[in-house]
Amino acid sequence: MEIYHSPYEAYPFLSDAGDDLRCDFELFTDQMASRTGLLRAQVKDETLREELLWVCELIYHINPTLRTRLTVTEAEKDHLFEIANRLKQECGPRCKMFVLTQGCEAACTAHLLRVQGKTLVRLIYRYCEQGNEVSPLLLDLANLLSGYFFYLALKLNELEGVDEIPYTSRNYKL
Repeated sequence: MEIYHSPYEAYPFLSDAGDDLRCDFELFTDQMASRTGLLRAQVKDETLREELLWVCELIYHINPTLRTRLTVTEAEKDHLFEIANRLKQECGPRCKMFVLTQGCEAACTAHLLRVQGKTLVRLIYRYCEQGNEVSPLLLDLANLLSGYFFYLALKLNELEGVDEIPYTSRNYKL
């Protein structure tokens, strides 16, 4: 069966085979970068806005990795770790509990990005299960993005004076 290709196709790889996860990865990182831009529009703190611009660009540098090569550096990974760790330290006790994903609009957007970071990790693992190799650095970056957005959500709620609401699972007892 021949697949129709629209002359208006929005992206040249949209018709890649269903088991070829590269386009899915590219679309997903594009979505994450776009949502990071949305989050930046919701944030008032100028330092965090600059950080988000840097993170947005980092995500776009990750975008073509599976199709081409990884161009993000260890130094950039280390910087992402440093800013995530700084936020973790600033949030103190807020980081020591499970919380409901609620609060100010910006924090809720950051929580969505946190989940997308984990979904990105899962997508990379699925790609590896197909026999493809990826740099451990890519997995480190995806995991760090999830952590960064979690700590950022807590920080944004703190800046807006919104208390975190603890969550206790009925299934997982600590």
